[in-house]
Amino acid sequence: MSIPFRELPKVSLHCHLTGSVLPETVAALARKHGVPMPGGRTAQDLYDIDSHVDLDEFLRVYDMVGQVVRDADDFRRITYESLTELGSKHGVLYREIFVSPPAHPGADYRVLLDGVRAGMREAEQDTGIGSRIIVAINREDTPAAAVELVRQVIEYHCDEVVGIGLDYAEVHGPPELFHEAYRLAGKAGLNRTAHSESGPTPNIEILLDVLGCTRVDHGYHVVDSPRITDRCRAEGIVFTCTPVSSDIGRYSGSGNGKHEKIAAMVEAGLRVTIDSDDPPMFGTNPTNDFEVLHRTLGYDTDQLLTFTLNAVEGCWLDDSDKSALRTRVQRQLTRT
Repeated sequence: MSIPFRELPKVSLHCHLTGSVLPETVAALARKHGVPMPGGRTAQDLYDIDSHVDLDEFLRVYDMVGQVVRDADDFRRITYESLTELGSKHGVLYREIFVSPPAHPGADYRVLLDGVRAGMREAEQDTGIGSRIIVAINREDTPAAAVELVRQVIEYHCDEVVGIGLDYAEVHGPPELFHEAYRLAGKAGLNRTAHSESGPTPNIEILLDVLGCTRVDHGYHVVDSPRITDRCRAEGIVFTCTPVSSDIGRYSGSGNGKHEKIAAMVEAGLRVTIDSDDPPMFGTNPTNDFEVLHRTLGYDTDQLLTFTLNAVEGCWLDDSDKSALRTRVQRQLTRT
C-alpha cells in the first residue's frame, strides 16, 4: 500500500492546545490584549526551535504564549486552528486535545472550556474532524493545585472532557505526588494518562499502579527495562510518541535524528501511536512526523497506518463512537 502521507488517515492522541497556537495568532492576540509579544519576539522568530533542546526554555516560551490567550473567543480561535490547519488538513480524523488551564492564568476555567468547546464544534461542522478534551495538570505546581483543578473538572462536567493528563517537566514533579488528584479523577470516571518523557523507568509503573493510567505520553525509556516492557505489552498500554519534538528536545535519549527508542518500542510489540506534540513550536505537523519516520526508519504506509489503528483502539471514545471512527479510517483509505 502506498498513500501520500498527508492523506493517510490519522488519529491524534498527543497534541497540546497551547503548543498549537500559530505564531501569527500569538501576535494577533498580543495586539488584541495590548501586551508585548512574548520575550519581545516577532511572529517570525517566536518559536526558536534551536532553543528547545532545553525543556525548561521551551516551557518558558509555552507559558508566554499561554498568557496572551485569555477570553472565550481566543480559545475558540486557537482550538479551531489547531483542529483544521494542524489537524484535518493533514488527514486527522479525530483528536484528543491536551488543554492546560494552568498555562492560561488569566482565564477562568469555565470561560476556557466554553471557548474550546465552541472551536471544537465549528471545526467539526466545517471539516468533519471529531475531538475531545484531556485536561492537563501542571506537575510543576503543587499537588493541592492538581486536586483543585480536578475538582473543577468534576464540578463543571461536560461530555467533551474525557480524561486528565500530567505534563511539564517530569524531573520537577514526580508522578506519585499527584495520586490524590488521580484518585478523584478515577472515582469520577475520568480516563487518565501522564507524560513520562525522561524517566526514571520505574515511573512508568507508578503511572500504571498509583495513578491508574491506561496510556503513557512519550514513555521512550520503557524499553530500558525488559520486565516493564513485557508488562506493558501484555497489558496493552498505549504509548503516544512524538518523533520530531522528542528528537529536538532530546527526550528520546538520543537526540541524533535516528528515533532509536521508537524503533525499539515498535520492535518490542508495544502499542505505539504517533503525533506532533506542539506542532508550530517544533516546526512540524502531523504529516511531517509520519514522513520523518518513513525517512529515518523506513516505515511504509502499512506501518504508519498501524499507528493510526493503535490510536483508534487507544482513544477514549465509547465503543460505538470508536467503531464509527474505525469505519471512517477505512473509508478514507478507499478514497486515497
